Amino acid sequence: MKKLLCLAAALALLLPALSLSEDDDFFKTYPLSPDGEAIVNDVDFSHLRGQEGNARVFYEIFVGSFSDSDGDGTGDLRGIIRRMDYLNDGDPTSGLSLGVGGIWLTPIFASPSYHKYDVTDFYTIDPAFGTMDDLRELIEICHERDVKLILDLPINHTGAQNRWFRNFLNAHQMQNPRNDYYDFYVWRKQGESLPAGRRFALSRQAGVLYEANFSDFMPEPDFDQPFVRQTLLDVAKYYLDLGVDGFRFDAAKYIYLGDNAASAAFWEWYVGELRNIKPDIYTVAEVWDGEGVIDQYVPFTNCFNFTTSQVGGLYAETAKTGDVNRLTAYTEKTLDKLHRLNESAMNIPFIANHDTDRAAGYLTVAGGQMKVAANLYLLSPGSPFIYYGEEIGLRGSRGGANTDANRRLAMLWGDGDSIQDPPGATYDPAKQTPYSVQDLKPMATSLYNYYKTLIMLRRANPEIALGEYRALPFTDTKVGGFTCTWDGETVAVIHNTSARTAKLDLSAVTDLSFTSAAFVGMGQGKLEDSLLTLEGQTSVILR
Repeated sequence: MKKLLCLAAALALLLPALSLSEDDDFFKTYPLSPDGEAIVNDVDFSHLRGQEGNARVFYEIFVGSFSDSDGDGTGDLRGIIRRMDYLNDGDPTSGLSLGVGGIWLTPIFASPSYHKYDVTDFYTIDPAFGTMDDLRELIEICHERDVKLILDLPINHTGAQNRWFRNFLNAHQMQNPRNDYYDFYVWRKQGESLPAGRRFALSRQAGVLYEANFSDFMPEPDFDQPFVRQTLLDVAKYYLDLGVDGFRFDAAKYIYLGDNAASAAFWEWYVGELRNIKPDIYTVAEVWDGEGVIDQYVPFTNCFNFTTSQVGGLYAETAKTGDVNRLTAYTEKTLDKLHRLNESAMNIPFIANHDTDRAAGYLTVAGGQMKVAANLYLLSPGSPFIYYGEEIGLRGSRGGANTDANRRLAMLWGDGDSIQDPPGATYDPAKQTPYSVQDLKPMATSLYNYYKTLIMLRRANPEIALGEYRALPFTDTKVGGFTCTWDGETVAVIHNTSARTAKLDLSAVTDLSFTSAAFVGMGQGKLEDSLLTLEGQTSVILR
């Protein structure tokens, strides 16, 4: 214990940590729990009012790479159950868990692949991941801790081993158009002209071409068929009845490839039917495209914000000493547009996910860029998504092997977890972060503890998640910020992403008076009346 305390104190002399007021020491250490974990518990929770509906921080888990409970090297549902105290221990003031308010599981259904996006049976949990009873237990634990659980639902295509596809092939082989599955998938006769821009594969067994834009092993249902729609609606209803809180919709724009109006109309019907069952359902769609396309889906479901994500996105650009005012102006404009299209729509920010290179590969951890990027997107309205391992600086990129397995590498727990990298991964271990969760727990200024702090601060200031957003009109500076007003109260968030200290007269951008300040980042700050001093790579929450 003495060694751990000395380590935390030594690290605190190297990097400044959280301080909640101008009177606090510039350098800070956290107390340690009996197992040596730094307890982040110095956040003022006087404004905490519980989780705010769906506007909460989610954590994406690529299930096969997260935590292994049975020693076979593959992550599973029981591994997630075992790690629930890490994700959310049920006490928002304990400072001993990340405190996430939601979990997104990548597909857990029976499938022959490691990624499970080619589903064989939507009503069976893949045996490598566990059982339906495991899922029920996970749902129960999540709900006991006020955590929402959403499932990845890849219905744009199925696996070629799915019984629906086998029935489809058999119906054509038997030349039986009266079979319910005869038109379950989009198909054409051999020699028939094919729709431009769409890919079809040949089944020699059935003598037909079937649509398969992603892979020959991922045939695509015909969503014009009422039987298809009802069958896929029944899948979602089944899991809602089981207790899940909603879904992430994979490849949402490909329902009718090249026809976004038709695809959006499908989701209008599909989500509308689900809302009849569960009015507060959480849905978020993957519409990986420009905003003009994404906007067609927003009236019916939340959509991930791809403009701000990845190496070329606004969060990474701003974290690398970019102009914060450009980001806040964009965010205000985007939120206003979202709410015109759908008054209940949320911004869904993220910096990386299972289909992108990991953020710690293009944002420095030691140089503070990962912390700055976390400030920018976790202290923003809506429902941010953390990709598992982001909080420990886990790295991974396609690289020369050009495989997504390198973006879905094993979580580094450091406590004997037998989790292994997915099949096909070729990422050079020498390039991986040297730190595990166990290494980072006692480090007061670690990225892991920093994420805990940010999530606690966000929850302690619910105006950030729920409030009416307005960019502050800073000029002649790259420092920028915004106000959020909710339930009669207003907070301001101001970011300095540069390396230099900024001195700002807040009376020039707002007539609000602030009585408290929480500084978080690589530096510190001071508030004297309306004069704010904000060191580089540091943000402040003002009440």
